[in-house]
Amino acid sequence: MTNFFEFIATEVREYLAQLGFRSLQEAVGRVEMLNAKLAVDHWKARGLDISPILAVPQNPYNQTPYHSTQQDHGLAAALDNKLIVDCKNALENSRPVSIEHQINNTNRAVGTMLGYEVTKRFGEVGLPDATIAIRFTGSAGQSFGAFIPKGIELRLEGDSNDYLGKGLSGGRIILHPDKRANFVAHENVIAGNVIGYGATSGEIFISGVVGERFCVRNSGATAVVEGLGDHGCEYMTGGRVVVLGATGRNFAAGMSGGIAFVYDIDDDFQSRVNNELVDVVGLDETDLVWLEQIIRRHHELTNSVRAGDVLANWQVAKTKMRKVLPRDYARVIAEIEKAKSEKVVVTANG
Repeated sequence: MTNFFEFIATEVREYLAQLGFRSLQEAVGRVEMLNAKLAVDHWKARGLDISPILAVPQNPYNQTPYHSTQQDHGLAAALDNKLIVDCKNALENSRPVSIEHQINNTNRAVGTMLGYEVTKRFGEVGLPDATIAIRFTGSAGQSFGAFIPKGIELRLEGDSNDYLGKGLSGGRIILHPDKRANFVAHENVIAGNVIGYGATSGEIFISGVVGERFCVRNSGATAVVEGLGDHGCEYMTGGRVVVLGATGRNFAAGMSGGIAFVYDIDDDFQSRVNNELVDVVGLDETDLVWLEQIIRRHHELTNSVRAGDVLANWQVAKTKMRKVLPRDYARVIAEIEKAKSEKVVVTANG
């Protein structure tokens, strides 16, 4: 990959040299160097006026065609700045820190800057589990807990917008309704779309229903939820997902890895699955043991009514659990198990 990008850089320099530029910065805004004749003469573009696209903008404040104004991303006012100060003992001394904080939907990507501070200091290893434990109350904005690493646990008592746990990298996110809520969690939406997008590791426990595209491109995280919209586990390549409720249509589209377990209460889950790459198969004893353990953990962390009901009626509930397994992934698992078995035999004979 390094060689590939070095070749690209070399080719870019060659093109710049042909145009008489010494850097990309010098080339910015030099629309007079573009030859659009071939494109405009093409029959599909005949009569197209592209002059507005190639117009040179006039900036009265700065005459340079690049980086003419500063952009304020609002990071100075981000909630994470306070969290970083409050978590100083954990960041500097690796000592456990537990704090509480209010949150509202203008607080976006909460935990991301804090996670950066953890990674900057401790690298990929991160901190011991839940060294930083933060309990939020309220409604979180987009990307709550995005990219948080190992050692950070964020608990949200309330609800969340889209992209909760995006790029989760070893941390833990727990979401459940406000303790004063009088509605049934597993019958109501508590978070938005694209939860756990691109997560690589860590855990997400959600007591409630979420929107569409849950755990898209998840490659290693474990996530438990109590219902979701369309396109769940889309393009998933790893990790495990447990759905303790109904799913929308097109479940597991493009799913090439990982495993999903779905509580098929109404016996209609099969009709919602995209079977192009996956099969719905039965659970073995190992699956059932793991599934009971993770549901029990979900119940302990969120006080989920649905999880409590499933555990109380486990002998019946386990018969309604469905396992979604990608075919190619199943073959890989089989080959690994075969290799392990052969290794054991060879070692025994040796």
